[in-house]
Amino acid sequence: MTDAAFARPYHIIVFGASGFTGQFVVEEVARCAAESPGSLQWAVAGRSRQRLEGVLRRAAGKLSMPELRTDVEIIIADVSIEESLAVMCQQGQVILNCVGPYRFYGEPVVKACIENGAHYVDICGEPQFLERMQLEYHAKASERGVYVIGSCGFDSIPADLGILYTQKQFKGTLTAVESFLVISSGSEGSSGHDATWQSAVYGFADSGSLRQLRKKFGHKPLPVLGAKVKKRGFVSFSKEIEQYAIPFMGSDPSVVKRTQRFLYEEEHQSPIQYSAFVGVGGLFSVVKFFCGGLLFGFLVKFSFGRKLLTTFPRFFSFGLFSKAGPTEKQIENTCFSMTFFGEGYSEGTDPSQGRPNSKICTQVIGAEPGYVATVSAIVQAGVTLLNEKHSLPKRGGVYTPGAAFYKTSLIHRLQNHSIKFSVRSYQ
Repeated sequence: MTDAAFARPYHIIVFGASGFTGQFVVEEVARCAAESPGSLQWAVAGRSRQRLEGVLRRAAGKLSMPELRTDVEIIIADVSIEESLAVMCQQGQVILNCVGPYRFYGEPVVKACIENGAHYVDICGEPQFLERMQLEYHAKASERGVYVIGSCGFDSIPADLGILYTQKQFKGTLTAVESFLVISSGSEGSSGHDATWQSAVYGFADSGSLRQLRKKFGHKPLPVLGAKVKKRGFVSFSKEIEQYAIPFMGSDPSVVKRTQRFLYEEEHQSPIQYSAFVGVGGLFSVVKFFCGGLLFGFLVKFSFGRKLLTTFPRFFSFGLFSKAGPTEKQIENTCFSMTFFGEGYSEGTDPSQGRPNSKICTQVIGAEPGYVATVSAIVQAGVTLLNEKHSLPKRGGVYTPGAAFYKTSLIHRLQNHSIKFSVRSYQ
């Protein structure tokens, strides 16, 4: 990274600031900048000046910060216009990219950041995009000293850093962890925005290409330390969370495995076996998910089916996603907990001998995952990248949050910004 990068007018630029999630990111950056006035220079970027002005106007009113209307610079940038992305990237040290689905709109931003010396952070939960960026851009980013750090939202900071936190708290050698996600909401339920639903639709439709992509890395399987974890069925009753659970379909397993590979290869740490689950409630919920899953799995295979799924998200997701996104009340009344049950071998015990003899339970809890926890996570990741480059991997490259931030204070920063990490007693 050249010294010129530090002469750039903005520390952070929020790209896609007028999108549904981008608006919340703008508010969080404004709050963050207000915590230490004058020390964080930032700007917003997107296709429409009018819409960006509207975002700043609403944020100014909501946060009682009238200065946002006049003091925050607007940069016009469009993913389909390469020159506009170059101009944006030349003005910022860190680009927070909120423009998804990333499989359609992410690559030009990654490319522009690397070519123009700006670090890149996103909230992507799409394994195909995240892994392809690593395959195709890691060497270029490393050469340029640029950090490209994906999945810095609810996908997958709680899981990835939760594993690192659990490992740090464990006295001995941690060998396996299962995580259970539970999302709780008020009387109005919880809801996600259409863009997240679209990412899921196209991701599942293209899952075959992910297998092909992974072959290109040529990775050898990670060694299994200690006893091999017994696999659960697709639906199982979890005593740990006292409800039925199914495998978590998001990017967490992919991201955690990439982090574990990095720590094994670069830091010579023993890898952890990891399985992720999500609680779905009682038997009625299981039946509903099963029927919905069968229909979804059938429709994503055909272009007509994908058209139906993306045109009517509320109907096909049983109200879990909509084009309008969640209401303010839904956001206020929703929270998540991710509980990690780990096992391993106490200090002085050989993991190659016998069964694990020690257990640990930790928890990551936070406010509404999509538009509060995600927003805290990406902003704190951006701030950590700005302030703690000396603690990041020696050279630039494409990294997971755990690989990039494992030696930084990001967990401590998140503790102060609506995502809490703690050790629980193991029942």
